[in-house]
Amino acid sequence: MMRGIAVAIAFLVVLAAPAAAQQAEIVAANGKWMTYFNKGDFDGVASLYTADATALPPNSPMVKGRAAIGAMWKGMGEQITNPKVTTLDVKRLGPAAAREIGTFSLTTKGSPPKEVTGKYVVIWQRVGKDWKLATDIWNEGK
Repeated sequence: MMRGIAVAIAFLVVLAAPAAAQQAEIVAANGKWMTYFNKGDFDGVASLYTADATALPPNSPMVKGRAAIGAMWKGMGEQITNPKVTTLDVKRLGPAAAREIGTFSLTTKGSPPKEVTGKYVVIWQRVGKDWKLATDIWNEGK
């Protein structure tokens, strides 16, 4: 009986390790995203998406493909500053896919500046050794 429990616990630990590693890698990729955005490096931001990624910005048409997504973020960079994302949950969908849920905040460049907060869902895909955003959707509110 004790041996069966030990085997079950060991199995769960083996399953949890890849999930924890995925979350750490995704949080690191989010850090790169914020750094690139704040530097105005929208080619860098775009490099974090898969070649065939889809972004679903609020109140706007879908944006498809890395180049179009980079252009979208460049346009947004003219209107917002200091985006921050906080990962709340990462669910492993397999060895090469994960779903992330989180919150964000940013500041508008309008006069007066306004803080905007919201939530997001991202589907990540492993491409080679890197995690890339494959689907990205967000909106304001809690």
